[in-house]
Amino acid sequence: MKQTRRKFIQTASATAAITVVGTACNRFGKPASHKTLQQLAQLKKPNILWISCEDIGTEIGCYGDTYADTPNIDKLATEGCLYRKAFVPVPVCAPTRSAIITGMYPGTLGSIHMRTADKGYEAVPPVGVKCFSEYLRAAGYYCINNEKTDYQFTSPFAAWDTYEGDWRNPSRPENAPFFAVINLMVTHESNCWNLEKLTHDPSKAIVPSYYPDTEIVRKNLARYYDNITTMDSNVGKILDKLEADGLAEDTIVFFWSDHGGLPRQKRWTYDAGLHVPLIVRYPGKIEPETTSDELVNFIDLAPTVLSLAGLPVPSIMQGQVFLGENKAPQRKYTFGGRNRMDEAVDFTRTARDSRYRYIRNFMPDVPYSQVNAYENQMPLMQEWRRLNQEGKLTEVQALYFQPNKPTEELYDLENDPYEINNLADLPEYKEKVAAMSQAVNDWMQETNDLGVLPEDELIQKMWGGTTQPITATPKVQRENISEETDRLTITCDTEGASIGYRIGRSKYWYVYQQPVEIPANSKVRAKAIRLGYRESTEVKA
Repeated sequence: MKQTRRKFIQTASATAAITVVGTACNRFGKPASHKTLQQLAQLKKPNILWISCEDIGTEIGCYGDTYADTPNIDKLATEGCLYRKAFVPVPVCAPTRSAIITGMYPGTLGSIHMRTADKGYEAVPPVGVKCFSEYLRAAGYYCINNEKTDYQFTSPFAAWDTYEGDWRNPSRPENAPFFAVINLMVTHESNCWNLEKLTHDPSKAIVPSYYPDTEIVRKNLARYYDNITTMDSNVGKILDKLEADGLAEDTIVFFWSDHGGLPRQKRWTYDAGLHVPLIVRYPGKIEPETTSDELVNFIDLAPTVLSLAGLPVPSIMQGQVFLGENKAPQRKYTFGGRNRMDEAVDFTRTARDSRYRYIRNFMPDVPYSQVNAYENQMPLMQEWRRLNQEGKLTEVQALYFQPNKPTEELYDLENDPYEINNLADLPEYKEKVAAMSQAVNDWMQETNDLGVLPEDELIQKMWGGTTQPITATPKVQRENISEETDRLTITCDTEGASIGYRIGRSKYWYVYQQPVEIPANSKVRAKAIRLGYRESTEVKA
């Protein structure tokens, strides 16, 4: 019996390698049988590697930035496709990462405010929304997230196999395909506060016209680019490791950032906050030195990865597949917005087409320059505020400190990349403003944008009160079908909950999708969680 039990445990990671993933925890197809690792390897699923970084826009050599020193990322771009018009939905990390992990807009998820934890709650996405990595795990992928799970709700146990290491992790079953997320923190905003020991020459920095051109500003820009160069070196080490392991040809590599990083970039719905790098290397499928001007929104990452892995895309996802055999038609607009950013309350929504960005300010009486204590630790921000108080800014540099905002903004990105000249009130742009304004209206309605609600009302709506709901304890049934085998069925009364189970002494939580066969009389533990809820009590059977 011990030998049989080990066999079940060793092969359980491949349980539902070719089953269709459902969204309700109490709907099942025929009983699943465990695939062997050899059969899993024969499926030839591609490995998928995400190299993500923090708080940078397109300040990279391959995007035309002459001040940047990024040889490894530049080389990666020559080996695959560089997306020139990729955008995040929110210009700050946690709301955007909630969108990335679910394929849904933060307004729909209720995760639009930065940070929900600061207000004492977790966002509760609609029923049926799951972390997309859970679908990969159920299909036999070994899923690694190294460093970042900033989703506005607790990362569920069903989402990841490990939060440490990479594809070399010894707990990864032999031959199992992997989905690895390696997040590089060195470019985070907080690493721009120290202006000592700079490598980039501050005198050569390219200063955006909305910043004052001073020594402190130039040093801060130099630090920003120094951090990007360090990050680039880490990218090179990761890719070298992949090559050394003989996996480069079998792995789809994505490189991306989560949003812009400096003041008037991070937290703001201009291109500098939402326009990010995206590079994809897909050996044998993407021709080297390819570029794309397709509008990509990062809600598209989840459905694209599922499609590349040969899995169905849940209909609840709002993103679309932008790569591979199931590539969707190109979109006309990409959308985004912001609400509260830490202590600074605001409300904007934006649409971007191939050339223009439209912004609607729902709180025009609130100035751009609200104080954000975290952002104010940036030397550049301190310098900018000081010079404003002393009346030493130019008209363009002082725009950020005007007492209120226009209700609508429109910018021509081809002729005004820093988004300084607002065209919204000019007669010749009346039709463009009307069209993009209507597009924002339609998008907000279609996506059930919860950002229109006061935050306290939003909490009440998601939690049904002021106390976090708890996932129901799962119910376990087992049926003996042979001398050596039991059939395990697990249900949960919390609609849309993810269910996990353990066999024997294993510490590994398998994703439960439908009835499975386990060793007769073996010990089983089960638990469940719905995103935004507290985890259920663990049950033993």
